[in-house]
Amino acid sequence: MKFDLHTHHFRCGHADGNIRDYIEAGIQSGLQVIGISDHTPYFGSDEEQAFPRIAMGKSELRHYVEEVLALKEEYAGKIDVLLGIESDYFPIHAELYRSTLGQYPFDYIIGSVHHTEDVSIFNKTRWNGLSDARKVEVKESYYALIRQSARSGMFQILGHIDAMKGNYPPFSDIIADQAIDETLQVIAESNVAIEINTSGKTKLSGGWYPSDAILERAHHYGVKVTFGSDAHKPQRVADELDDVRTRLQEIGFTEWVYFKQKQMQIVPF
Repeated sequence: MKFDLHTHHFRCGHADGNIRDYIEAGIQSGLQVIGISDHTPYFGSDEEQAFPRIAMGKSELRHYVEEVLALKEEYAGKIDVLLGIESDYFPIHAELYRSTLGQYPFDYIIGSVHHTEDVSIFNKTRWNGLSDARKVEVKESYYALIRQSARSGMFQILGHIDAMKGNYPPFSDIIADQAIDETLQVIAESNVAIEINTSGKTKLSGGWYPSDAILERAHHYGVKVTFGSDAHKPQRVADELDDVRTRLQEIGFTEWVYFKQKQMQIVPF
């Protein structure tokens, strides 16, 4: 079985195409399951659309859900369309996100840390002038947030858990092994999956999120894995899926998972 759980579309303001385009691309790629998972609105502001180039407006959330559910029905028998969403994790706003998203019948929610210390993880200038010790602190604070997100019970999947390397490849060389190991243990204990996300190739780091080194440790701790292209263009749907599956098998994984009605579906390789 082939699936891709991480796709975006025009509503978020930085992706191309509509939802139907991604579903059709999934069919062309031979998928049996495709998850639609655009970015949540930013609920921590009174504004309708605080960040138009990052996340959909609040009033669009209902329309997004309705459209995905209508397409799910239309494509039944051709491809299983899942209603997902990618949610930021902000501890200060966590309960607002939990209560708002809880009003909708999501098959799964991807929890992604995109900001630490109020700065985007993709802002490469944030590293300018930092001492080695301070860089370690920043990396450890990133993984502390990921641990909190795993423990929150809000998410079925954690998104791109080393994406801070995206626009700053030296991130991978900052030594924080204890923080990473603790994070993987918490993820395993929380029965949350991590995605292998192939969108790293669109950033300076190249490659996948997370690295092979982290995947090997994830396997050691019994972390469940899933697949997401994080496609922002329809042509990237299922991008490198077969290569990811092969690499996971080489590491020692024998299965991966997806979620339907928030229930884990195990797919053996």
